Amino acid sequence: MARQVVDTDSAPKTIGPYSQAIKVGNLIFTSGQIAIDPEKNELISGGIKEQTRRVLQNLKAVLEAAGSSLANVVKTTVYLSDMNEFSAMNEVY
Repeated sequence: MARQVVDTDSAPKTIGPYSQAIKVGNLIFTSGQIAIDPEKNELISGGIKEQTRRVLQNLKAVLEAAGSSLANVVKTTVYLSDMNEFSAMNEVY
């Protein structure tokens, strides 16, 4: 099965030897996202809600570049440095 590298300027560029996503058939495997503004290439300021919004915007951009959307996401893994922020993150998610 052919692999297609997914790359968009609407999401932060990768900082390592990996892709924003890989599309294999009708499956899309995305790399992890952090709250970086792709235009400024800087980590955004603000709390967990703002960071979660930015991460979801970045993920949406990658998925759209692959011809998909957030509506088709089956699984996510969320890492928090402070579990006390889970409720606030989940409100946005």
